[in-house]
Amino acid sequence: MAPAGGPRADRGILERLEGGEVVIGDGSFLITLEKRGYVKAGLWTPEAVVEHPDAVRQLHMEFLRAGSNVMQTFTFSASEDNMEGKYFEHIEEAVWAVEVLKETGKPVAATMCIGPEGDVRGVTPGACAVKLVEAGASIVGVNCRFGPRVSLKTVRLMKEGLGAAGLKAHFMVQSLGFHTPDCGKGGFVDLPEYPFGLEPRVATRWDIQKYAREAYNLGVRYIGGCCGFEPYHIRAIAEELAPERGFLPPASEKHGSWGSGLDMHTKPWIRARTQREYWESLLPASGRPFCPSLSKPDA
Repeated sequence: MAPAGGPRADRGILERLEGGEVVIGDGSFLITLEKRGYVKAGLWTPEAVVEHPDAVRQLHMEFLRAGSNVMQTFTFSASEDNMEGKYFEHIEEAVWAVEVLKETGKPVAATMCIGPEGDVRGVTPGACAVKLVEAGASIVGVNCRFGPRVSLKTVRLMKEGLGAAGLKAHFMVQSLGFHTPDCGKGGFVDLPEYPFGLEPRVATRWDIQKYAREAYNLGVRYIGGCCGFEPYHIRAIAEELAPERGFLPPASEKHGSWGSGLDMHTKPWIRARTQREYWESLLPASGRPFCPSLSKPDA
């Protein structure tokens, strides 16, 4: 598919979503910059913004080139009370934030850091979505703490809750770039591998293409990522949804998607891997001997 220059930049997010357009978010900053040696591990402070602005700018450019439409500011843990209010585990706090933001007259997107079990006090995802929309949010969804499959399950519950209440909203999902089928209510922070042993859980680009398609089929039109989501994951979203968007990102213009660039490889058995069916059916091995397939989350 030839690039078509992308969507017009003079339309607001609600205009795009109401027209059925796919909006692609960005990905990981804290964990990605920590891996690159810029962020102090432990408190996860965004000191890199002032100490290494070029590194932050470069990561923004990578997400942009990979296909992102939206660049979020790197401000997590930047407030005086450190991590308070940078994401929402309590529906009450999220509702207060929506009410304050509505005073600006701008569209409000509210995502919660929850899984299928709901918020910290057990308020279901469906009930959370209802409260957010009633408070004035035009876009609702989830971010962080859980992987692609679990995050989409939560959004589905939000959608069902709104439908039962006779309410409508646009949906947004920004999952982890890690698989978390064994997580409890707290998500990946309760895993013994968090935060420095998560690499065996990293989603492949093919996992993320499936995530993008499942999200789209669910009715989600703002699709992005959170911790562990690298630029190549964002590119996977852009490639999977290129037919709907009408263009490929610059990072995919030459070779398309689903391994089509392998058709020039010198090994015939690798050239045979240019088909989508090969990668969709692949069950990748971790290559780690003596390791369990799942973990027991900490209390």
